[in-house]
Amino acid sequence: MAASSEHLPDAAARIGPALLTRLREREPLLWVNPHAESMAAGAGALEAGFDIAAAAARFNRFRGLMRALFPALEPLDGRVESGLLPLSRFSALLGGQGAWFLKGDHALPVAGSVKARGGFHEVLAHAERLATAHGLLQPGQDPIVLQQPAARAVFSRHTISVGSTGNLGLGIGLIAAGLGFQAEVHMSADAKEWKKRRLRERGIRVVEHAGDFADALEGGRQRAATDPSVHFVDDERSAELFLGYAVAAQELARQLDAIGRTPSRERPLFVHLPCGVGGSPGGITYGLKALFGDAVHTFFAEPVAAPCMLVQLAASGQGPLSVYDIGLDNKTDADGLAVAQASHLVAPMMKRRLSGVFTVRDDDLLRDVCRLQRTEGLLLEPSAIAAARGPLFLAQSEAGRAYLDAHGLRSCHSNATHVIWATGGSLVPAEEHARYQAKGAELLGSG
Repeated sequence: MAASSEHLPDAAARIGPALLTRLREREPLLWVNPHAESMAAGAGALEAGFDIAAAAARFNRFRGLMRALFPALEPLDGRVESGLLPLSRFSALLGGQGAWFLKGDHALPVAGSVKARGGFHEVLAHAERLATAHGLLQPGQDPIVLQQPAARAVFSRHTISVGSTGNLGLGIGLIAAGLGFQAEVHMSADAKEWKKRRLRERGIRVVEHAGDFADALEGGRQRAATDPSVHFVDDERSAELFLGYAVAAQELARQLDAIGRTPSRERPLFVHLPCGVGGSPGGITYGLKALFGDAVHTFFAEPVAAPCMLVQLAASGQGPLSVYDIGLDNKTDADGLAVAQASHLVAPMMKRRLSGVFTVRDDDLLRDVCRLQRTEGLLLEPSAIAAARGPLFLAQSEAGRAYLDAHGLRSCHSNATHVIWATGGSLVPAEEHARYQAKGAELLGSG
């Protein structure tokens, strides 16, 4: 899809001509959110109807069933959790300040990406409602009963559907199939072939659509609207997806406590998150602000060709605006982040919570994929490493230094904790990783 020139004057009026020029020229930049509010931790940071505690309780009561369905979760007692990994060699190579860590959602058990968090939660919530409606699950009863033939027979008559660039589809498909549902994933025709193949190998139906991610989403919505047996997981609008991601903040808090890095005014926490449509980074940000308030600062990372959340927030929420409207093409090697328009659910919540957004070039993503493998022995896909530039923007850019000064953080920045959220990579085929590494090495060799 191409942008027509008549959209550009409107975009300039809404986001400002100077920023528009920098975005159209695909200049890597840090945009600091002028709408962000000071926020105390606790109930005041929550939105009505978005109950993180309920989502956390659901994950907890399904632990037995998750252990039974997925042997990979046995060592974690049925929890979907990832490690917090130090990045001392990688940060030293890049000249970073503070302590850098990688949140290893690229290696989440079963689904191998951050999408497992939201996807698993939504499917479990749907299964719980359906089982309760059919008298298969009583209040207070252990959901382990849902692996019995009676429940699986009911679930087999229902389909879980999702629009995805790949990782969410795999997470949804695996949990849906594990419970006995039919599963289908709506994808754009130009999505990565290996992702389509991997879905089909697991018995998940792939429906291809001409156009981009938004077209695939709309196709899935229309299919669900005509068939009551289909539950569509809407990556743009789902509160249950969002809350599944939000629970991850509690996990990170426990990990930071365990290593003596509990966030505070003197030891601020900066969390850098790759952003596609916005559901997973938005949910994590929501959870973090509820726990830590002003002690946490979250920044989204987007490709220079697809900065959909930056565009929407810079437009002050005055109706939808896509990257096509500002003359960008949404074409990027970071296919998981190739989204033209931000989530209508998430963008308004981020307006008052998000510290800012930075953009990255594909060549820098590939360089960092290679650097990470060389320094830490970790393999990530390009979209998953997008957040690695966040600490550098804060320390080295004019906008970043101004942000630190505005929040009184310059003096304590050397004590800060930087968490770079890795979103996918462990299920990428070896030949794809080899291609990323070769391209990154070539770019590093050429300067």
